[in-house]
Amino acid sequence: MNFDRFTKIVLTIIAVLLVIVASRPYLAPSPVLAQAPGAQLYVEPGTTMVRAPDGSRQVVGKVVIDLRSGKVWGFPTLTDAPYPVNSIGTQPPVSQPIYLGQFDFAAMNSARSRSDGFYPD
Repeated sequence: MNFDRFTKIVLTIIAVLLVIVASRPYLAPSPVLAQAPGAQLYVEPGTTMVRAPDGSRQVVGKVVIDLRSGKVWGFPTLTDAPYPVNSIGTQPPVSQPIYLGQFDFAAMNSARSRSDGFYPD
C-alpha cells in the first residue's frame, strides 16, 4: 500500500510540473523578431566627393558606414542626385562601392575607459 501511495504522489508532482512548463509560453510568450540579422548601415545625407584611397577615382557619390565593422564605403552617383544616374542609356545604373577606410570603434571604447572625466585624454 505504501508503495502505491508513493507512486501516486510522484506522478502527481510530475504532472503538475509538466503543466507548469507547458503553460509558460501562454503566460509569458517570447517576442517575435521579424527583422533580419543584416548589416546596420548609416547612409550619410547628401552627396560628397568620393576619392579612392589609391587616387585612381574621384567622383560624386554617397558615403555609407557599416556600424558593426566601421568600414566606410563610397557609392558613385556621378551627379548631385542621391541615387545613381545614367543620362546616356535607358537601363538603370548599378553603383559599385569604393572602399574608403575604416573607423576603429574598439579604440573609441578603450579611450573612454581611460579617461577620468567627460573628455578623452
